[in-house]
Amino acid sequence: MSKTIIFGASGQLGQCFKKLATDRNLDFFIFPDETEANILDIEGLGKLFAKYKPAYAVNCAAYTAVDKAEDETDLAEKINMTGVENIAKLCGEHGTTLIQVSTDFVFKGDLSSPLNEEDETLPISVYGQTKLDGEKVIPPLLKEFFIVRTAWLYSEFANNYVKTMLRLGAERPELKIIADQAGTPTYAIDLAACIITIIQSGSTAYGIYHYSNEGIASWYDFSKAIFDISGTDVKVIPIPTSDYPTKATRPPYSVMDKTKIKRTFGIEIPYWRDSLKVCISKIK
Repeated sequence: MSKTIIFGASGQLGQCFKKLATDRNLDFFIFPDETEANILDIEGLGKLFAKYKPAYAVNCAAYTAVDKAEDETDLAEKINMTGVENIAKLCGEHGTTLIQVSTDFVFKGDLSSPLNEEDETLPISVYGQTKLDGEKVIPPLLKEFFIVRTAWLYSEFANNYVKTMLRLGAERPELKIIADQAGTPTYAIDLAACIITIIQSGSTAYGIYHYSNEGIASWYDFSKAIFDISGTDVKVIPIPTSDYPTKATRPPYSVMDKTKIKRTFGIEIPYWRDSLKVCISKIK
């Protein structure tokens, strides 16, 4: 099979691709290090594309520090928009299909039903705006692309919410967790597997898709499940968002409708708590 380059190979999602590539003996993936695949260095990227002539490029690289982005707007915009633009330009020049990973933060989160791909985007944070800007630079540059929006990613790799909660739960007798923000925890291994399915399908059903695990949870629900499944003895107290102010505003509701991606690619999506059990067993 033709080559697929993973940008952001050292990050959480990139490591999930590496794990699946090893487990499934998939030899078509290329995992360049950041010095070779700096998405802000278009000259270096050009050499990478010329070397591997990839059929697909999956961009997992992103600025994801949601609160810091409020102060580091320029850096967030460079990575989340200019970097995407650089990759998209080269994909267009080399006949490469781009798969861009995006986020639920492109939505305001003021609806009360699962968000579909046609719902209005209206970011309420710098991070969300820069990710939406990254989405918007793609269509003028090439037609062969998939944008996959996801949410609340965690895994056994890198730093993430599950690992943070396991650490804090072992250190403290009680934790106060926000209970009025709703979304869906998503196991990054499941997301990587979904993207592999898209690649292996050879589909030309290009466009925007939503992917998260099935179900709905608040951060309180998510945290309770982490502690219950891991057997961590800690008291969890639900609090409103107003009791835990942050620099960046989060969408209060970002549950995503996955109908389109399931129907198009025949994907069965695991329930969030089932995937959480798998992940915690690997971490433990």
